[in-house]
Amino acid sequence: MSKKREALDDQLKERIVKALEDLEYGSIHIVVHDSQVVQIERTEKYRLPAEKLENKNVSVRASK
Repeated sequence: MSKKREALDDQLKERIVKALEDLEYGSIHIVVHDSQVVQIERTEKYRLPAEKLENKNVSVRASK
């Protein structure tokens, strides 16, 4: 394998690792065209904690 190819592979690995860093919920899509990686997409989702139904009912009653 040539040094240029090794450098590209190392750079690709670094970019994939960077895309994965701090990702709690989501996905990484790696797009390949003609046996070459041409795009890395990162989709991140933020999950909000569910509000307890009891607390919601109490606050609705209090505001009436």
